[in-house]
Amino acid sequence: MPEVGRLVRKFYPAVRYVCGVIRQFILNLLAILLPAACLPQGAPGTPTQDVRSDQNEVIYHVFERSFFDANGDRKGDLRGLSQKLDYLQQLGVTSVLLTPLYESVFYHNYFADDWKKIDPDYGTTGDFTSLARSLHSRGMKLYIDMETQYVTDRHAWWQSAVGNLQSPCRNFLLFDDSQHLKPSPIIWGISELKGYNDSSRKVTTVNLRDPGVLAYNEHLFAYFADPNGDGKFNDGVDGFRLDHTMDDFDGNPRLTELFTQFWAPLIAKLKTVNPRLTFVAEQAEWGSFGFDYFSRATIDRVFAFRLAMAIASFDKAQLQTAADTTLGMLPAGKEQVVFIENHDLDRFASRVNKDPGKERAAAVLNLLLGGIPSIYYGQELGMFGAGGFNKFGNTDANDIPRREAFEWYAADTGKGMALWYKDTGPWWDSTNLKPFDGISLQEEQPDPQSLWNWYHQLLTLRKAYPVLQTGNYVAKDNTNPKVFSWGRHGTGSSLAWVVVNLSGQDQQTTLGDSIPPGMRQVFGTATREQNAKQFVIDLPPYGAGVWIGQDQSSK
Repeated sequence: MPEVGRLVRKFYPAVRYVCGVIRQFILNLLAILLPAACLPQGAPGTPTQDVRSDQNEVIYHVFERSFFDANGDRKGDLRGLSQKLDYLQQLGVTSVLLTPLYESVFYHNYFADDWKKIDPDYGTTGDFTSLARSLHSRGMKLYIDMETQYVTDRHAWWQSAVGNLQSPCRNFLLFDDSQHLKPSPIIWGISELKGYNDSSRKVTTVNLRDPGVLAYNEHLFAYFADPNGDGKFNDGVDGFRLDHTMDDFDGNPRLTELFTQFWAPLIAKLKTVNPRLTFVAEQAEWGSFGFDYFSRATIDRVFAFRLAMAIASFDKAQLQTAADTTLGMLPAGKEQVVFIENHDLDRFASRVNKDPGKERAAAVLNLLLGGIPSIYYGQELGMFGAGGFNKFGNTDANDIPRREAFEWYAADTGKGMALWYKDTGPWWDSTNLKPFDGISLQEEQPDPQSLWNWYHQLLTLRKAYPVLQTGNYVAKDNTNPKVFSWGRHGTGSSLAWVVVNLSGQDQQTTLGDSIPPGMRQVFGTATREQNAKQFVIDLPPYGAGVWIGQDQSSK
């Protein structure tokens, strides 16, 4: 079953997947009556209008423990990220997506001991609000990853509810006995998780159908949107990544119809706090296009997994089908987040055997196809690393190769290097960080032919032409089975044509019979045959070209 594979990929080889809508009056009453052990303190105040404007976004997905260390303990932290905002703006991104911040014994911070408390390795609540203010002062946005579907034995709910039928949290967890002495295991009967450093926690599943759990989540999410409760939102997040989102959770018959019974009511409540909040769901089934998340769970965005798989295939038919469905059938007001890497996948450079042509072609598809592009930290450098099933045994170390330290320096040593996993096991002995191998910011920034500069040029191009930011994706056929092409139609009659060679050989193709007047090339290694009556293009191996013009048919 797909959800089982999802849990396996997320944590270790047996773990990643580990009655109607409640009236709002009842939920608010529960939120008032529930004691401190069950409800976060510091609920936000009355909302005011958010003065920040919408942006044409490019997301930078950060595994913060591995990004930049500000205090010298080799662990990436929030202050370190704040110190690197100049770099992110220079690259051309507009938003930052963080993996979970909350306190957990595990290095990835999933499976929480306390959802509200910032992991001390990352800093303090003050460091979090300072980062949010710094981003917002630059016109950038902040998103954080939330997973509140599981708890550990250190969580307040577990401490209060296990063996205590009088606990106000007694129905917040799933139990296998009437005396609440046996918290239900997660998928495959797993009841305890082990970390790479011999840390461990007992775990169970949260009862997402309990109205008190919904009330708690409303206040918890609202807290991160407005930590000081003044209704201004400049010190909080602009939205949330909802990890491992499902309608029927982990196949458990007690947790069904969650799209309408949990997620939709949660989102509705939070948008009364701040209507500008954005919710992006990670589909538990990666083969899903996610359209049911839009219609039933009222999610704003989903991740374009099918498109990511098609990009990695370099197969025109797969790309055409995935793009036409993912982007061409997108409901109004909804978005797909387009990516080629994330914290659960092998690095793209590893998946294509470090082929520089494929890396560049994939960057064009990632950033210019449509939707909201997302770049995983270090992707712009061509960092590589492959983890996966049982590589290092039954431990969460299996994903460490996908989450190694950002390579700031040619020598892979120096101030801020977040080498939190150094000398801790075989994952370090086989590290992908190799000094002076050409893969580092220090080596790539000055090199105009580097992958970093390719990303920088693409993001600069995207910013310069609004049609490449917000233009609707349209299929654009051509005559070559090795060449993928598409159009972007913007406001008025603005038009862009983008062409990518999916092969390692020279290719030639023709784009249709009607050539819009004034089409001019603004990017790429492809060339157009100027004397041809048709739009004939020559492309070098994995070459690309972008043309901008006006669509006369729309007038």
